[in-house]
Amino acid sequence: MQEESLQIRRFEDLPSASDFESLVESKNVPAVFSGCVKDWEACSKWNPSNGGLDYLEARVGTSIVEVMLSRSAPVFYGDLRSHERVPLQFSAFIQFCKRHMEEEDDGGGVKFELEGHQVTASNMDKTCLLPGEAAPQQIYLAQVPMMNSENEEKLQLELLNEDIQTPKFLEAKKLSSINLWMNSAQARSSTHYDPHHNLLCIVTGCKQVVLWPPSASPMLYPMPLHGEASNHSSVALENPDFSIYPRAAHSMECSQKIILHAGDALFIPEGWFHQVDSDDMTIAVNFWWQSYITTSLSDHMDAYYLRRILRRLTDKEMNLVLPKAGSAVVKSLKGHKHELPQNGEAGHMTIEHDLNQASGRKQLKKKEPQQRILLHELEPGALQALHELVSLVHECVNVVDPSQPVQCSSAKSSSLGRNSDNNRISRTKMFQLEDDPVAQILWKIDPCTLQKILLTLAHNFPRTLEALILHMLSPVGAEVLTQKFDGIDQQTSEEDRNNFYQAFYGAFDDQFAAMDAILTGKESFAHQVAWEHELFMHSRTCWKNIWESIQIC
Repeated sequence: MQEESLQIRRFEDLPSASDFESLVESKNVPAVFSGCVKDWEACSKWNPSNGGLDYLEARVGTSIVEVMLSRSAPVFYGDLRSHERVPLQFSAFIQFCKRHMEEEDDGGGVKFELEGHQVTASNMDKTCLLPGEAAPQQIYLAQVPMMNSENEEKLQLELLNEDIQTPKFLEAKKLSSINLWMNSAQARSSTHYDPHHNLLCIVTGCKQVVLWPPSASPMLYPMPLHGEASNHSSVALENPDFSIYPRAAHSMECSQKIILHAGDALFIPEGWFHQVDSDDMTIAVNFWWQSYITTSLSDHMDAYYLRRILRRLTDKEMNLVLPKAGSAVVKSLKGHKHELPQNGEAGHMTIEHDLNQASGRKQLKKKEPQQRILLHELEPGALQALHELVSLVHECVNVVDPSQPVQCSSAKSSSLGRNSDNNRISRTKMFQLEDDPVAQILWKIDPCTLQKILLTLAHNFPRTLEALILHMLSPVGAEVLTQKFDGIDQQTSEEDRNNFYQAFYGAFDDQFAAMDAILTGKESFAHQVAWEHELFMHSRTCWKNIWESIQIC
């Protein structure tokens, strides 16, 4: 359910320029303006049921336009691998529309080949052909400029501006472009966002628009930033693969749907994802202009703003990766039997004895905290979690050479690698909670209980604790552990905290190696989350100096 502050507003009366700026544009939330452009001459002159196609052909028929030819019709994806832009005389497109209307009236709809049309030499010195056979739903006249502030030479349909008027609440805006959108058959655009504010105006026909706020980006999986369709979603509309894009299954929960009829207009703020379904013979005009936020950004502040934005987005993504405790992703450990020795020495002489004998390490005496926790003092839930952690280490660790790092031999842990370098590389790829049994166990335990478990490991199974932290703690596990440490810090006195960390790190032969493993894993987790969602624009040459100055890469 979309939060109230992001709900789309509908205006029956058009706002003034100042009201639009303060009540609509500044909120960065979509708004519908009913009957906004109903008085345009275009609404009657362009109407196909009222001779509008003949009018358009007579007016701009000799113009050369680019039509989108979709390979995934009737869906039009922004990716160039899914469509191509084909130059075509506008009168040829009009004839195509007329044929489709006749087929609809006759109940036809079969494919046919559109013949080439000779273009006058004043417009183009070659014949424009629509290659191959094309069904009506494969052709879309999309984003054809009627006005463009940056390139006036490529205005194919400038004459049509005489039939429209800029809405009064936009008259003070510096428009970037005005574009024509026209389809002969039903069409659907892929989910995407625009880098400008957008006012979409329906001249004839009907459009249904589904909108998502920028915060829904993780559910829509935007394409890589370095690609030519970076503002489009990677999720296929007609056949989404939720095994590849699992979060997309919940994308509609944060969406809003609007139906626009002839004369209506929709304000789509920059960055808002939208997917548009158009009925047969729908014609629309849109206005694009830059937001104040974009135009007021100072170059010398780019690095600072970018760091703040990346940090906020990374924090949000990390919260998505680590759901709230009790989520279905964390499997319950109830019902599992566990058997651990009921005293520290016996426990130490089972699992720890095997590891110490294999590694040839000698136990070092550590300074004890004020109170030593014994196994029989743990509550059943804590004892069960301890058993699972020890079992995971015991199952995975197989030291065959005292001079080599701990290795993992079980199937489920083979991805941890066979040497120090590979171990680090493979562990940095593990940052999904559902893929990591150690992180799942840590996540389900409250901080105070985990403190007791870690103290028990430090006193009774120090080598197991060392293997757990140095060789089995993935990036997501490190993030979970540090969050639990924060909880321990908040719930214990300074003296208890000092005693706990002294006992915990004192269990390691190299305390600094343990600290480094945890911090490196935590940083790796944040870094990977950011990369996963394309937050680093490393491929853009213009960002190179920024990245170097803020030391992200």
